[in-house]
Amino acid sequence: MPMNRLITKIPLTSLIITITLFSSWVLWAWHTPNISQLLNSHSVFTLLGICGAIFANATGAGGGVIFIPAFSALGFSPEEAISTSFLIQCFGMTAGALTWCHHYIKQHHHNKTWHGFSTMIICCSISSIAGLWCSKLIHINAPASLHISFSLFSIILGSIIIINSLKKTNNGIATQFEAKPLFDCVLLCCIGFIGGIITAWLSVGVGEIAVIYLMLRGYCTKLSIAVGVVVSALTVWSATPITLGSDSLANFEVLLFAGPGALIGGLLAKRVALFFSVVKLKLFFAVWIILTGTIMLFIA
Repeated sequence: MPMNRLITKIPLTSLIITITLFSSWVLWAWHTPNISQLLNSHSVFTLLGICGAIFANATGAGGGVIFIPAFSALGFSPEEAISTSFLIQCFGMTAGALTWCHHYIKQHHHNKTWHGFSTMIICCSISSIAGLWCSKLIHINAPASLHISFSLFSIILGSIIIINSLKKTNNGIATQFEAKPLFDCVLLCCIGFIGGIITAWLSVGVGEIAVIYLMLRGYCTKLSIAVGVVVSALTVWSATPITLGSDSLANFEVLLFAGPGALIGGLLAKRVALFFSVVKLKLFFAVWIILTGTIMLFIA
């Protein structure tokens, strides 16, 4: 696709925010004293950001499923890996969330299969943010180390995605369950709170759980993914007082390159999700995260 046609397909709001963030990145890079050395040593993180954001925003799974294994392999401490992953997702999940919201407004605003989109996001995101901050403020610790917790979560998540993907899907509202947005919003509040706690531990969790729940309930796959992406974006942004605070352990040199990559990936992800078969995309991603989780479990 020619570049001019690709640009016209990107929502105006996303394009404006992208230009603003890119300009800020240029200013940041300009004031980084060792930028020439970092260009040689850290440019690969741009590709990592692109891949992580495309996977995250095309499937509804947070970018942490890509970033955490990569950072663990590089020897990052758990706190450094989680903080850095959170900040990178602020770029990628935001771009993806804006793109999915634009897709909803332009094409599905009056579509009954997307009924309850906004309400589900509000309910799930508020409870998710509450769960994340409860975890931080009252020190709810993970039951196991980052390696083990992330590995088990990835294997369980990937298995559920495969099982769900192999079932006969329906792009409308499920016939097995009657769609009840109010009922689902109540459950999404519970899911959001638990998912927010898990996200505080692993930098992934709430988006994935919300997507799986909505798909199992029979909602449109694209709706499920969009809800998960937007909720994840709001959740990671709520953590910025921690990840950008004076005690932040994030690796800002990695963020300098991975952030813009995630922004690009977030803008492209929706087109990837709409171009490829959803089932094939989810199966590929599920196999990937199961493999990653299994490897991390053995090297933990």
